[in-house]
Amino acid sequence: MPTKKTTKKAVAKKPVVKQATATNKMSTRGQKLVAKKTTKKVVAKKPVVKNKGLAKKTVKKTTKAAAMKKPTKDLVYASDQESFWVQNGEILNSLIALNDAFAKMDTKIYQFHAHGDKNDFSIWVDSVLCDQECAADLAKAKTPKSARTIVVKHLKLYSI
Repeated sequence: MPTKKTTKKAVAKKPVVKQATATNKMSTRGQKLVAKKTTKKVVAKKPVVKNKGLAKKTVKKTTKAAAMKKPTKDLVYASDQESFWVQNGEILNSLIALNDAFAKMDTKIYQFHAHGDKNDFSIWVDSVLCDQECAADLAKAKTPKSARTIVVKHLKLYSI
């Protein structure tokens, strides 16, 4: 069996030409290369966010309701002599009774007790029921509905 001879073909190699830098000129085999100035484009990269959906930071927001959650208070009941006598004849002895009264109170009756700078409800809650925060908020109320909202908010602090 004849064996096959393999011959390598000679591959002509091209001369390696080094690229000229921006500051100097080089010559290779008689050829003169002129350096070209290159400019780079600067592209602002966006920050990489990994696990976009999972890495959200939670920000705690403090609200008035969260700030008001303090230890519960005991509900104060006024004695018969310290009870609040409403113009329509109703007698109130606690914040619960005041809440119920505001629910069905007429605006004229409310205005009778809370007119101008004087608010009988606020004064009574402060002096008899000893709740200065509720009294301060009640002093700002203009209608029985808004006053009831304030009382409901403060009743949440009481152990009933």
